[in-house]
This record gives sequence, C-alpha cells and structure tokens, in this order.
Amino acid sequence: MTTVFEDEVVTRALVRYLRVPGLAGEIALVTLDNGHDHTRPSTFGPGGLASLDAALDDIAAHTPAPAAIAVTGKPFVFAVGADLSGVPAVTSADQAREIAETGHRVFRRLMDAAVPTFAFVNGVALGGGLELALHCRYRTIASTAVVAFPEVFLGLVPGWGGTQLLPDLIGIDPAVTVIVESALAQNKTTPAPKAAQLGIADVVLEPADFLERSLEWAVGVLNGDVTVDRPEVDRSAWDGAIERARAIVAGRTRDASPGALRAVELLDLARAGVDGEAFTAGTAAEDAALTDLLMTDELRASLYSFDLVNKRAKRPAGAPDKGLARKVGKVGVVGAGLMASQLALLFVRQLKVPVVLTDVDQARVDKGVAYVHGELEKLAQRGRLSADRLNQLRGLVSGSLSKDVFADADLVIEAVFEEMSVKQQVFAEVEAVVSPECVLATNTSALSVTEMASKLEHPERVVGLHFFNPVAVLPLLEVVRAEQTDDASLATAFAVGKALKKSCVLTADAPAFVVNRLLTRFLGEVTSAVEQGTPVAVADRALDPLGLPMSPFDLLTLVGPPVALHVAERMHEAFPDRFAVGEGLRKMVELGKSSVYSEPGVVDPELEGIDAGDSPLTEEQVRERAVEALAEEIRLMLDEGVVTAVQDIDLCMLLGAGWPFWLGGISAYLDRAGVSEKVTGQRFLPRGVASLPA
Repeated sequence: MTTVFEDEVVTRALVRYLRVPGLAGEIALVTLDNGHDHTRPSTFGPGGLASLDAALDDIAAHTPAPAAIAVTGKPFVFAVGADLSGVPAVTSADQAREIAETGHRVFRRLMDAAVPTFAFVNGVALGGGLELALHCRYRTIASTAVVAFPEVFLGLVPGWGGTQLLPDLIGIDPAVTVIVESALAQNKTTPAPKAAQLGIADVVLEPADFLERSLEWAVGVLNGDVTVDRPEVDRSAWDGAIERARAIVAGRTRDASPGALRAVELLDLARAGVDGEAFTAGTAAEDAALTDLLMTDELRASLYSFDLVNKRAKRPAGAPDKGLARKVGKVGVVGAGLMASQLALLFVRQLKVPVVLTDVDQARVDKGVAYVHGELEKLAQRGRLSADRLNQLRGLVSGSLSKDVFADADLVIEAVFEEMSVKQQVFAEVEAVVSPECVLATNTSALSVTEMASKLEHPERVVGLHFFNPVAVLPLLEVVRAEQTDDASLATAFAVGKALKKSCVLTADAPAFVVNRLLTRFLGEVTSAVEQGTPVAVADRALDPLGLPMSPFDLLTLVGPPVALHVAERMHEAFPDRFAVGEGLRKMVELGKSSVYSEPGVVDPELEGIDAGDSPLTEEQVRERAVEALAEEIRLMLDEGVVTAVQDIDLCMLLGAGWPFWLGGISAYLDRAGVSEKVTGQRFLPRGVASLPA
C-alpha cells in the first residue's frame, strides 16, 4: 500500500500463540493496540492495515498451523474504524480507491481463512472495527461494549464489507436500523445485549474475565461442544426494508446526503448474499462508493464537524480555569413544570446529589416530583437502573413550597415563566436564603442574564445555563456569561455542564445567545415569505436541498409557537431592522395552534389566509433569502463577540439544532455555497478546512 498518513497513530496487530486447556492445537490471538491509553481508541489507517496484514502473514507461516485465529482489542476498545484524521491526506481518487480496496483485501483474509476465526469484542466496536469483527466466523462481546456504524452520520458508507455482511447475518430490516436509522438518529449505538439479540454477536460475557471466558467458549465451538445457530435470512423482506430505508433517508436528510443514498443502494445490492462472486461484487460496489465519497466536500465538512464535537466541545473556548469551580453537593430547581422537571431528572441522574423543586402551589410541586420519579422508574424497567440505584435516586428528589430548602444548595437554577420581572423576583427570593457562594443559574432562552442579575446583592454569581428541549437528548449547553459573572461561578457552571455530560459553549449575554438567535432569523425569513404570498407548502420545502433534519414549520411545531413568538418579540426589540414578528405566528398563538397543519400537508382551515399576500416567492428565492440572512447574522454575531470564534457557532448548530454533520455546521455550508462571500465579502473558514483544497 503506497498511501501513507503522515501523523497516523498506528494500531499494531500483536500476535500471541496460546495453548488453551481442552484444545489440541494453538489459538493465534491478535491484539489490536495503538499504544495509547483509552483516550485514543484504535483505528485503521494505512499503517494499521499493513500491521494486521503482516500479522496474518505471520500466522499463515506459523508451524504448526493454529487451530483458530482470534482478534481482540486493548482494554475497553476493540477498534473504532478507519483513521479519519488522515483523510485530508487523500487528495486523489486513486488514493481513495487504494484505501478502500486494501481494507477489503486485509479483512477478507479472516473471512477466507483455512481455520475458524473469532472476534472477541472486548469494548467499543465502530465502523471498520465492527466490519473486522463481521469478517470473523464467530463473535463474543463484553456486556459493557457497544457497536455501531457511524458512517452514514458522517456522510460515508460502511465501506469495508459492512453493507454486505451485516444484512446477510441478521437480516435486512435490522441492518437498515443499524446502518441507516441509528446513524441518522444522532449516531445511536447498539449495546452488547441488543447486539447479541440481533445476532451481531453470538454470546455476551462479563468484562472482568472476558478474554478467558471467550477462549473457553471458542474451545467449546472448536470441539463441537457449543453450537452456534444462525437463522436463515428472509430475502423476501428486502423490498419492504429498502423502502423503509429510503423513507428514513428522505425524512432525515431530504435526500441531500450522498452517503445516506449510497448506503441504501449498497444494502439493496446485498440481497444477493455473500457467497463467492456476490460478495466480490458487493465489495467492489463499496470500493466505488468510498472512492467517490472520500473525494467530496461533504466528507471534509463532516470531518470538520466531527473534530468540533470531539475536540473543541471537550475543551470549551474561553472557559476559566477548572480549578476555580466550586463543589456542587445539592441543587435547587425553581419551577416544577415540564422543563424544570426534565432539569431535575438530569441533575439527579448525573450528579447523584439531592435535588429539590419548588413552585407556587403543592399540586405543581407534587406533579414535578412525580414526573422525575416516574421517569426513573421507566429507566429501571428498561434495565438502565438497578433497584438499589432507583431507590437511591428517588430518595434524592423532593419538593417544597418554600425556598428555604435552598439554604444549603450550591446551585439553584430557575425555569419559570419567561418574564423579566418574574425571574428577577425569583432570584431575589432565592438570594435571601442561599449562601454567598451559591451559584444562581437561569435557563432563559432569550432574556438578558445581566438585567436579571442587576438588582441582586451578588450579581457576580449569576450565570446562564441554556439547555435545549428535550433536555435528556440534545447535548448542547449554552453557558452565558453576564457582565458581572465572576470566574468562579462560570467555572462551576462549566464543571456542572461537563458532569451532566453536556457539550458546553461559552456565549456572551447577547439576545437569544446563539441557536435561538439564528433559528429565529431563519424562521422569520420563511414566515415572512409566507406572508408575502408564498404558499405554505412551497416555503416549507424550500430548505430541503440543505438536508436539515426537519422543515421550517416542523421546527416551529417542535419549538412551540408560544416560545417562538416570545423569542421573536425579544429579537424584534433588540434588532427591529432584521427581526419581524409575523402576524401568522401571532394568530397561531392566539388560536392555540401547535402547527400550521391540521394533518400532514394540509394547512389548518383556521389558519387559511396567512399566505394571502400578493408577492409570492419561489422555493429557490425563499432558500436564498434564508441562507443569506444566516450569513449576515453570523457575521454580526462574530463582530459583536457573542462567541470566541465561528467554530463555536457551528458547534452550537450541530448539537443544539441538529444541523447535519455532512454540512459542516452552518459556516462551512455557507462558504461552500458561496453565500458567505456574497453577503459579507469574506469566508468564515479558511479554504480547505471543511472542503477539498482549492
């Protein structure tokens, strides 16, 4: 293989020949290890593939020939696939094809081996790591491991045999779920028990003595004492499953993701099976797909997104020294509505400290506490909490009508009605009972944190913690620094956000912060087009070519018209020249409508006439106005210092608004489409950062 990745951390394939009790011959055990601790999982670049190839050469030459070959990983990690950090070094289609073909050739040596092959999946197995395991005849898996194919999420396809081997092993419909549906659901992974249930693994073993038990199990298979049954795949189910896959891709990407579309094509091809020429044809099609996709701007944009989420999100720009953070041993939540209850659930699950909710009447308090208890019980029923842990967490959640219960709290967050005077009153009441070191946080989506804190004796301990709904799902946390917020309070906020397993982004105390500001501007352009006379359906599908996870009016339904109206009014007060408050939105709120549609594709009869203007736009014109507005707003936000850099805006849109990875956040898309330079006179990112080199 001639292609090299200059900075590749090579995953070595280390071979040992083991004598195992009960087996006449040896087992050749290959351990994949990149020499780093668990913070750097093992991947396959050209050097890693060459090392595995050499290990298989060693095994082939070993005398006497081993009775079996087994592959496992370093502690906690089997392998997580191709070394994506080296993709920028791939500058030609020939190099891309060489990488695709080499992976197939090396992995197929395990499939075609003269002796039985085993994968001992001791930890996380993603992408090419899972494909390596699928090339083995048998698979054990540790109960703590997870598996996944993240490729479609990244704008690629499982290209080293995955699209052909998985459906042949577990059936086409489950394969569609793992390869397409889970990937497009924010890269959802499959835990070990579910992987075994699907048939991806043959047996689940505990991690404490995983290798020993795997070897014992392998001996049982080799001696005929253990039988592995593989149900025959129903090939008559292919058409229905492929139709489902196409519907998922259309719904989640508007058919704008090249990788998702190619993945469905490859899964359809897999109906021919993996015997002989059929598998050769399938892997050749994977080679062609990988060659094409590795040379796209979408992949470069996706890798830029991947880098933001896996590096910048873990080291938030502008965060103070974490050593300044105060310990949080108790949390107070002001409010007991749905958002407040979700916050209480998150705090008790992740921090495992006492959490107390307050509200204005006992019925609301009881309802909030009951919600948290009920959600914990659901987790226990699904096997995600033990009975002991359930009882422990339930006991940590309580409610009260009096804010006196916050006296010993270290953090109190309010999630009450979005009205400045109400929030100021809440903070005044809380400050009267808490210690001077207690951090006061607000979950406001648009109001000024500085103004909220302005009447307090200690405004320096107030910080914004803007969570996104649903709280348990969306990973973004906008940490808002008000004008007087001190470093200790801010450091505590970041430490809590990390403990909650959220990705934190520091923002200034600017109207609506980042995500809501951009989404409000974006939605405002679309609703404005409707009021000009653009039919609702035309405006709603105008952004489909971007491949956003939902259409503008679906987004409005998710956010909720009352919340959208509140933020729009706030933004209009701040920037009346760019943010208007649509009469159609006001009408929806007045009528209590959650959607413009009464049924899919049908405008609610009570909202007919909201598109009665006489200057309709085309889909292209609506799209042009919306993306140009985004470019203008981002440049203004950067000039205002709302965030440290445009990368933080991209990170917010990826994690808080579901912006597709393969678009590269928002700025990369605007650069690639030429919108940035048209509107602002300059790009947001240097050339080659999220696109092919010029």
